[in-house]
Amino acid sequence: MQILLVDDEVELTGPLSRILSREGYQVDVAHDGAEGNHLASRQHYDLLILDWMLPHKSGLEICQTLRSQGKTTPVLFLTAKDTIDDRVAGLDAGADDYLVKPFELRELLARVRALLRRPPTLETLLPSRLRVEDLELDLENQLAHRGVRKIDLSEKESQLLAYFMRHPNQLLTHEQIHNYLWGEGEKPSSNALAAQIRLLRRKIEAEHEAPLIHTVYGKGYRFGGEADEAGDG
Repeated sequence: MQILLVDDEVELTGPLSRILSREGYQVDVAHDGAEGNHLASRQHYDLLILDWMLPHKSGLEICQTLRSQGKTTPVLFLTAKDTIDDRVAGLDAGADDYLVKPFELRELLARVRALLRRPPTLETLLPSRLRVEDLELDLENQLAHRGVRKIDLSEKESQLLAYFMRHPNQLLTHEQIHNYLWGEGEKPSSNALAAQIRLLRRKIEAEHEAPLIHTVYGKGYRFGGEADEAGDG
């Protein structure tokens, strides 16, 4: 089981990560919200343990970003905030459990075990190998194949292509794709999505190959079979 621990108190994360490792968990540690958000968004974890107050990006914002991306990884908040309003805010942001500092170690371990015992979510059951028409994606290795042609993909290109391939022939709006790739908390440039689409098209739509990504003008994109309202841009 893979756990991400995000807390800026080194005197806490050091001993806690060692104890969790002795319990048989694989633990990654981040000491600020920006690093924690990057790891949580790019890698698969079975559980996130987040401090509420973090430099650069709060645990609350990390949780909100993940939920906006459709990620259902269990989240346990560690925090000194103990009012009812604080608890409600954490749960509303998508947290699964809440532990107030200072806490007993055995209670933390019990809550970790309880969260990890939950049935697998849809996200963890999604296949990492996808196929639509003559295009196949190996998401774990960031590789695609179209016919005999091998296509190396960046991490963001892999995420974008997987999102398209899991929703073939569906209209995906600009907002849906943007929130999936970057979440509500990140603010890429205004043309970031269009740039990602162009890069991906160049890789998966070589000369003489049928187009797979179709622009639905003013709305978004559709992947796979082209519909009447789709354009070529």
